[in-house]
This record gives sequence, C-alpha cells and structure tokens, in this order.
Amino acid sequence: MTPEMPAALGFKLLHVGVAVPALGPTTEMLTQLFGYRVVSGPFDDPIQRVTVNFLAKSGEDVAEIELIAPLGSDSPIQSMLSKGGGGAYHLCFETSDMEAALEHAKENRCVLVSGPVPAVAFGGRRIAWIYTPSRQLFELVEAIAAE
Repeated sequence: MTPEMPAALGFKLLHVGVAVPALGPTTEMLTQLFGYRVVSGPFDDPIQRVTVNFLAKSGEDVAEIELIAPLGSDSPIQSMLSKGGGGAYHLCFETSDMEAALEHAKENRCVLVSGPVPAVAFGGRRIAWIYTPSRQLFELVEAIAAE
C-alpha cells in the first residue's frame, strides 16, 4: 500500500496546546498582555481528565491557543506541570480522515498514545494523540463532516 499523502488527509493546524495549573490566571494574562479572548469553553473533559478553553484575537487567526488545566491529580498533564509549571504541550492538527491519518502516522514511525475517542471540546468529534520518534506530542481531531 502506498502511504497516503498529507495533502489528501486535509491536515490543518487547529491550535497550540499550553499546559497550565489553572485556566483563569493564564487566560487573564493573555487577555491583558496580547489582547486574546476566550472564544470557546471552558470545557471539562472527563475522558482526557482536563479542563480547557480556547483563545483567539480574531477570526483571522491561523490557530487558536488551547489552555489545558488538570481536572484532578490523575490528569495526564500533571507530570508536566510538576516539573516546572507548564508551557507548550502540543500542536493539534485537524484531519479529514482520522483512520488514514493514524495509518500515515504509524507508517512514519509515530506511536498512538490514545484514541480515537470523542472529545467534549469538539462537540463529540474524535481526537487521537500520537508521539513522534523525535519525542513530540501531537493531537489529531476529526474535521467537521460535510453536510
């Protein structure tokens, strides 16, 4: 089988995920410092064990900022926060074909960390997490189905 070409998978940068101890203080700082505002959320996601909100300056932004805070001590981002307070966590790409995108990732030596599972923040669209050979974490989210 020939690997699916990335263009055929409809990859689009959707957001930059940032791990934070709590949503409020960082949301306020990004608003005051850079003029960002909450465009959706907060959403509590019991499957991912996080609470998130999305910020943007305008509808013309290339990508949003997703702030991610733990819902409890068993949250997957808790270990990152305990090492230094948080920071850049992942990039998220939307894809038009989740299964083909995961196969493409596997063919490029990525490891499936979790998913695909429905996500509260995306109205039930599925997300998956992959880890690259160069130790980077990426999130994939299904594109909104064409009607």
